Amino acid sequence: MTDARINLGKAWPEGYRALFAFHSTVVDSGLDPKIIQLIFTRASQINGCAFCLDMHTLDALAAGETTQRLLLLDAWRETDFYTDEERAALALTEAVTDVAGTHVPDDVYNAAAAVFDEETLAKVVMTIVLINAWNRTGVTQRKAAGQYTPQKKD
Repeated sequence: MTDARINLGKAWPEGYRALFAFHSTVVDSGLDPKIIQLIFTRASQINGCAFCLDMHTLDALAAGETTQRLLLLDAWRETDFYTDEERAALALTEAVTDVAGTHVPDDVYNAAAAVFDEETLAKVVMTIVLINAWNRTGVTQRKAAGQYTPQKKD
């Protein structure tokens, strides 16, 4: 592992605060917290962001997610552990995360549109956009995993 790089929060606090404000908007949007954490974790797997994987798997566990579902997330299509909504969100997460390769195929988008109303679908898409932004900042900064502690929920 290479040494840490730029600390974006210190180098440009206003930009980092804007990303945090977007984060707060997403997590407070009313979207199912399990779906949010599955999206955060799956995109972080694809993007190879160890910091975000560490954070979001710990947050998911703290929120009641099962270890088994997290361990099998990379193979979600091969199990029946995920709801139709979660499966649609995961497929969309993969397509949006690899937008250059997939251009978000119609069948993936239409499957998500079939299980989510328009507002919820918008929240799912923005959640995917958010975690991809965080993954890119984490990977660019070489943020190290292993120091995150989930906050206790009141």
